[in-house]
Amino acid sequence: MGRVTGVLHGFVTLTVVIGVGWLLGHLRVLDLSAQRVLAEVAFQVGSPALMITVLADADVRSLFSRNLIATIAGVVVPVAIFVAAARLIWRLPLSQTVIGSLASAYVNAGNLGLPIAAYVLGDAALVAPTLLLQLIVIQPLALLLLDHDRKGGPFRWQQAVRRPLTNPLTLGALIGVALAATGTTLPALIFDPLELIGGLAVPAMLIGYGVALRLGPRFGGGVPGQVALASVLKMLIQPATAYVAARWGLGMTGDELLAVTVTSALPTAQNIFTHATRYRCGEALARDTILVTTLGCLPVIALAASTLG
Repeated sequence: MGRVTGVLHGFVTLTVVIGVGWLLGHLRVLDLSAQRVLAEVAFQVGSPALMITVLADADVRSLFSRNLIATIAGVVVPVAIFVAAARLIWRLPLSQTVIGSLASAYVNAGNLGLPIAAYVLGDAALVAPTLLLQLIVIQPLALLLLDHDRKGGPFRWQQAVRRPLTNPLTLGALIGVALAATGTTLPALIFDPLELIGGLAVPAMLIGYGVALRLGPRFGGGVPGQVALASVLKMLIQPATAYVAARWGLGMTGDELLAVTVTSALPTAQNIFTHATRYRCGEALARDTILVTTLGCLPVIALAASTLG
């Protein structure tokens, strides 16, 4: 029961902060323009600083672990399904396809994954492979596609290489990995301000999300079929795929198997809504999927923790 209690603790913490944002929106202390400011501050300043401080202490060798291989399998399958549906059924533009794909497979490994890994798995470092994969590979690629779709014009490889290096989140992740790989420790006069600034990223995202829940379009503003597909892919297909790949493909058992399954079952990350807000695409889809998966994945994670643990 200790691990299940840890799951509940992580979700309650998340829900309370979102509730604060909802209340601030309800009382009109913050409006939708303030919500966009929070999203920009989180994207441009808070999240990059958080990436540097979190990844600076990460074990880069975990990038090549079996955990990573199973995690990749769990990402590829739901993304492939959503992209196929987006192209063949809804014929969505690139930007909305990217947001929907992220909503289907980009887990809340930071502000929810880290505490759940600590409370449920007993080691916060177990979420590092997922965190690094998302920050170093998936997020830069997604932002590259979103930048390209917004700016338009022909796709040029020179721009493809250059654009991620101008994105603050990607730069923060790369700096953090470089520090970890070289064993470099930043002076306190640099690290402490970064840590303080990084501390505003998660609350800003969560409060902004709560404001949007209260003042934005009512739940269901996203296309129901797209929200339903993204939610099912995230809550069920991703953890099931990761479990199958880990258990029968890689022979993982025990806590190692539990770690892969639980991290893959985490809900859609709040920063997907931040990206959707910043790029003005798929905002209702991201918001609704985050809400559905945050509520719906709780029994999935609790079941994994009680049976595999």
